[in-house]
Amino acid sequence: MTPLDIISTLLKDSLHHLSLFKADEVENLRGRIFVKRMRNQEKPYVKCVVRDRDVQLKPEEIVRQLYASHLMDRYGYPKRRLACEYLVRMGASRKKADIVVLDKHRPEAAYIIVELKQPKFKEGKSQLKSYCHATGAPLGVWTNGKDMASYHRKDPNFFEDIPEIPGAHQSLADILRERFTLKDLILKDKLAHERKSMK
Repeated sequence: MTPLDIISTLLKDSLHHLSLFKADEVENLRGRIFVKRMRNQEKPYVKCVVRDRDVQLKPEEIVRQLYASHLMDRYGYPKRRLACEYLVRMGASRKKADIVVLDKHRPEAAYIIVELKQPKFKEGKSQLKSYCHATGAPLGVWTNGKDMASYHRKDPNFFEDIPEIPGAHQSLADILRERFTLKDLILKDKLAHERKSMK
C-alpha cells in the first residue's frame, strides 16, 4: 500500500470524510504517512502533529490529524494549547476527548472540545455535550470530516449553535457579534448541510 492510496482505502467503508479540508491539507498528511511492519503485516502510521509520537492511521485518526492541523494553521492555536485524547472524568468513569483546545489563561482547563469518534451527528453531539458538561468547556465542535457543527454552552442545559469557533486571537464575543451576509447564510445553512429540521 502506497501513501497515495492509504487514506482513500482506510476511509472507503467508514462514515468519516475529508470534504471539510483543502486538498493541500490532505496532501500534507499524505506526505507524512509511513508504513511499519508488525507481525508480518504492514500498518500505516503518521507522527501526530500534537503528541509528537507515531500513531496508527485509522479513519478517526485521519480526521483528527487534519483537524488538529486546521486548528493550528487556520485558527492560529499554538501546539502547546492542544491536547489529543484528553482525559475527561465523568463520575467514576473516564473517557477521552479527541482534541481539546486548552484555555489561554488557565492551561489546565478545556476551552474547546472537538469530538470525532461518532461519525453520526446525533450520537456525536450527545457525547460532545456530555464532555462539555464534565469539563465546563464553553465551546464544542463535532465533525466527521464532511459535516461540522459548533456550539456555545450557554448554561448546563442549553447549547447554542454558533457559525464557527473563535480563532486564537478572537473571543467568543467576536464570533457572536459577527454580521452575516446572504452568502454566509447560504454557505452555512445547517438545514441543508446537517439535514436539521426546523423543529
